[in-house]
Amino acid sequence: MRRLWPLFLVALLLFGAGARDAFDRWIKATDLPVLLADTSVEVRDRNGDLLRAYTVDGGIWRLGITPDQVDQTYLKMLIAYEDKRFFEHRGVDPRAMLRAVWQATTSGQIVSGGSTLTMQVARLMEDSGTGRWAGKLRQIRVALALEQQVSKDQILTLYLTHAPFGGNLEGIRAASLAWFRKEPTRLTPAQAAMLVALPQSPTARRPDKNPKAATAARERVLTRMVAARVLTQGAFEAALSEPVSTTRQQFPTVAAHMADRAVSGQPDAQSHGLTLNKTLQVSLESLADKALQGLGERLSVAMVVADHTTGEILASVGSAGYAQGDHRQGFVDMTRARRSPGSTLKPLVYGLAFDQGLVHPNTMINDRPVRFGTYAPQNFDGAFRGELRVSEALKNSLNIPVVLLVDEIGPANLMAAMRKAGTDPKLPGGKPGLAMALGGVGVTLEELVQLYAMQARGGLAGELIWRLGQKGEETQRVISRSAAWQLGHILSGIAPPPGSSTNRLAYKTGTSYGHRDTWAIGYDGTHVAGVWIGRPDGTPVPGAFGAAVAAPVLFDMFQRIKPKLDPLGPPPPETILLANAQLPQPLRQFRGRNALFAPTQNALKLSFPPNGARLARTGQDLTIKVRNGQKPYTVLANGAPLATGIRREEIQLPLAEIGASTITVIDAAGQSDRVRIWLE
Repeated sequence: MRRLWPLFLVALLLFGAGARDAFDRWIKATDLPVLLADTSVEVRDRNGDLLRAYTVDGGIWRLGITPDQVDQTYLKMLIAYEDKRFFEHRGVDPRAMLRAVWQATTSGQIVSGGSTLTMQVARLMEDSGTGRWAGKLRQIRVALALEQQVSKDQILTLYLTHAPFGGNLEGIRAASLAWFRKEPTRLTPAQAAMLVALPQSPTARRPDKNPKAATAARERVLTRMVAARVLTQGAFEAALSEPVSTTRQQFPTVAAHMADRAVSGQPDAQSHGLTLNKTLQVSLESLADKALQGLGERLSVAMVVADHTTGEILASVGSAGYAQGDHRQGFVDMTRARRSPGSTLKPLVYGLAFDQGLVHPNTMINDRPVRFGTYAPQNFDGAFRGELRVSEALKNSLNIPVVLLVDEIGPANLMAAMRKAGTDPKLPGGKPGLAMALGGVGVTLEELVQLYAMQARGGLAGELIWRLGQKGEETQRVISRSAAWQLGHILSGIAPPPGSSTNRLAYKTGTSYGHRDTWAIGYDGTHVAGVWIGRPDGTPVPGAFGAAVAAPVLFDMFQRIKPKLDPLGPPPPETILLANAQLPQPLRQFRGRNALFAPTQNALKLSFPPNGARLARTGQDLTIKVRNGQKPYTVLANGAPLATGIRREEIQLPLAEIGASTITVIDAAGQSDRVRIWLE
């Protein structure tokens, strides 16, 4: 018998080795579940802060995470509570399983589980049950196979990504955002304990549904952590006093329209980094809601802010509310909707006119009735102001002077300059016309902000960018440095809206035909911003003007961007800084290119009354006398038409108002003369 014992031992060893090899082959042959489950597509700002996330199939919130992105106290709690030998075992902890069996046998109920974190991952990946032996055996096999093929960090990552936390929440990031409205990078001990307890019974312990059960489960975890020396007694007592969060928070939906734009542009990307600043974006979205208070439920607002020195868009508000189906049609991104820009294109016209030598800011230009075939532009108030400086015509946003300049520049050249500046203007039909300068073209808010960024950069156009890593198109010159500086100098002299900051912001407002769109675009030495207010369906908003509706919002935007404006900078050396009397003769008064060669022998002259005359009011009509010029004549008093179609040289005017009056006569050729008188 003693001789057979060595043979028996050898046979036993061979049998054990064979069994071990067979077991290894069985484990290696395990058909593992798919480990690369879908996680939510995320959109982040320039600092990495989450702007928006999208659910995966089934409406599940499952956000990607790695252990180094999680609060270390939470990880210590998780390991100590769920699997304290996680980094030692190979998928199954025999000691824990034997303890669980012994406790269940002696007490008649389950006191503790024997599942390791790896086994829990196996169950989560296959969605298998926990109570059946077949399911438990499968979990053991998959857990052992997982340990052979992936690292401990990868297993922990799978748990942190897939653990259930109640409702449609999977993974610690989704849970932390939903229950605490923050990323899990820094958690209080009480919050960490709650997140350790929830996956064990995510439905029964949901803090919004069963706060008592959630509180009790959290306390059990905290008690165990003191025993495991993860927490001190002081930290334990402080954690107990912290209230349980019983409200599930909404996931961030910041810059919703821009997020949708990013995802639709790169549908296969898992993460999208934008140039936006979340803090500024949230502030402007709040301002958008505030701006529409009392303006009617059908109005919407859109805003864009960019750093014109880099071309990066820092904030983009597509509407006052993203919810679909509301009266404001908040799902429409109005930063990209083509609308009539009203008067916001006028600065570009003046900049082109400066560069072509047609006018200087101190050139006198005649605001008078004009007609171009069937087109007879009018000022917004129907009045005429006679001769005034070009800078004043721009500040007052007069229509007739800018149309006169477009007639000289050429509508096609204006269109070419807009395209050179990076816009894609759309005409309602036909060729470019003079009405372009007054808003007769379709552009977007984003394009207008890009156009004004060109002016702020000294006339250099560059593409605005909104995706991190995106490279804009090469810059190209649209207007000269001096013309751009002159525009900024003029626009910064426009009075701010009542009650707004007195900062010298270079800005321009606009109102489209029929009061359908109101605009305000402005810039300082660093930032450019624009706001649009109107109805997305394009219906009129009676009585709405850009200066009254949009401009105050623009100034509020800059207050939220920074407390103090950055200066525009000094004029370039080549800038002509002269008064009207010091300008070259052709630049002193705008008459158009053809007028420079027109004969002057038949120049229109208002011969009576003489300029500066003081006349007694007699109760009868005032007689004026006109010499030369081309009939018929038009007579204005203080900018308002008083008589038209006159073919006499002596004209009776029903002028009886005491005080100063300016009498202007305009002939059929566009020549004019005026006198200033005083009725006593």
